[in-house]
Amino acid sequence: MNIGMSRGAKIAAGALIALAVGAVLASLIAPYAFDAVDLANRRAAPSLAHWCGTDELGRDLFTRVLFGARVSLSVGFISGALSVAIGVLLGGCAGYAGRWIDDLLMRVTDAMLSIPRLPLLMIAAVVLNPSVPFLVLLVGAAGWMETARVVRAEVLSLKARDFVSAAHAVGASPWRVALRHVIPAAIPVAGVATTLAVARGILLESALSFFGVGVQPPTPSWGNMLYQGQTTMSTEPWLAIFPGAFIFVTVLCLNVVGDALSSSRASRETQAATP
Repeated sequence: MNIGMSRGAKIAAGALIALAVGAVLASLIAPYAFDAVDLANRRAAPSLAHWCGTDELGRDLFTRVLFGARVSLSVGFISGALSVAIGVLLGGCAGYAGRWIDDLLMRVTDAMLSIPRLPLLMIAAVVLNPSVPFLVLLVGAAGWMETARVVRAEVLSLKARDFVSAAHAVGASPWRVALRHVIPAAIPVAGVATTLAVARGILLESALSFFGVGVQPPTPSWGNMLYQGQTTMSTEPWLAIFPGAFIFVTVLCLNVVGDALSSSRASRETQAATP
């Protein structure tokens, strides 16, 4: 049975890698400084000199999109990793410990899921006026609930498997069974959850910056570039189209890779269960 990634997933993964490399090497790739002002070329349309045009201060939009990728991708990946780590910890504890611990942690999870995430983050950002690192913590702390529920369900399933029963039968301690058998077996689920958490982190950062409570200018991010371009859609649409397109493509690629990982995991489990 073929359990490799599809061609579309490979293309999506390649696009994500290329985007990440471009963000890391932005200072070498970008033709201008991200804050270089050229008032003689304000609101210039895309051209050979400025591939994505320029903004209201004559700053090169392609350069700012590349440097904005640093911020948006950093917030997405780091906050995604943080939310997955919290979700794995709480979901694993709930599923493995059971009883009142499971009930307590899942009620906390349900309570968090019942609160609208974006308005909560907007209120926190307005009150705290966070820096970029603190914004990462806010977004990560608001996104662990889905991972916790998925990991809990996987751990409950793993607890009933024969290899866990065998480990208990030979005298392995509960901690050893959890750390050596249950948690490693749940890692594929966490891998799929990570791609979705990263996409969610990018969207949340973009939304917060779009509403003016996220990453603040002059630091470029895709969200605040969209915010700055929203008022000129009829005259200079490229100011919003290019950062919006990068958000769309990045989140789409993350979802495609996540779906491919989920399908690959399901195929492996089916193959393992087939005599």
